[in-house]
Amino acid sequence: MSAKLELLIVVINYKTAAMVIDCLQTVLPQLKERQKVALVDNCSGDGSAETLQAWVAAHGDGKVDLILSPENGGFSAGNNIGIKHAEADHYLLLNSDTLLRDGALATMLDTMTNKRCGFVAPRLEWPDATPQESCFRFHRPISELIYGAATGAVTRLLGRWVVALPVSEKPISPEWASFACILLRGEMVKDVGLMDEGYFLYYEDVDYCKEAANRGWSIVYQPAARVVHLRGGSSPMKSNYAHKKRLPYYYYASRTRYFAKHYGRLGAFLANSAWLTGRSISKLRELLGKKDIAACEKQFSDIWIQFSSPLKPYRPKS
Repeated sequence: MSAKLELLIVVINYKTAAMVIDCLQTVLPQLKERQKVALVDNCSGDGSAETLQAWVAAHGDGKVDLILSPENGGFSAGNNIGIKHAEADHYLLLNSDTLLRDGALATMLDTMTNKRCGFVAPRLEWPDATPQESCFRFHRPISELIYGAATGAVTRLLGRWVVALPVSEKPISPEWASFACILLRGEMVKDVGLMDEGYFLYYEDVDYCKEAANRGWSIVYQPAARVVHLRGGSSPMKSNYAHKKRLPYYYYASRTRYFAKHYGRLGAFLANSAWLTGRSISKLRELLGKKDIAACEKQFSDIWIQFSSPLKPYRPKS
């Protein structure tokens, strides 16, 4: 595309055609002139690309461009394909498992007034309007001790390094925010570059916000813009974590990459050591009869995944 857009919304599909359609039905009524959608199919291979192609032809009204990726390169790669599709003043990265509340799009665009504001994050919520945690501090090695311990006393003692921030009813400036829905300033994207495709899934959002912060770009969380996040996309991560099942290999590969990239090989080692220290605290509590705080299956060994080559890009074999 040659003409510069005011806004390009990037939506990735990976075997979630029904969700994408539901999402687009909340997006299209809010689009104005010079605003379009780049819908990227990440090589689903399940017929969902064909389903979406038919739906776009019937209902897209010329506002949706379907792009077929020849491979599933992951979240960063899929979004980069969409971003490269057209030059725009703003890019909205939008998960397939989201629904825009009325006025959300205009509110996010209106919020981006400060020239050094690189991101605007909306309030993410459940369908019943219960808010979700979506604003965070950067992951640091010491925050892994809090994560491993899962103990109130440790959390209170090290509260300044807790990653998740409480839900705010007022605009705030977190260090990073969920990329389930995030508005990017086009000038910031030119300055920082595209997302790191060395990540397959997870940690690419915090990584990108950290790269942007290093260049002086800030984030604004705008709770007046409300977006339903169903958390039912194409990854089993949250379900596995809730049931303490083994987390996907790519989660740990991304975790290792993040800590090594931003804190060095020693930082990645310290992050793992901090988690193990925290886990020792939680195990002691369990031995004393406190509530069982089981780690995820094989987490003791999985935190070392790709430690020998932490910056090597990871792609699943299938």
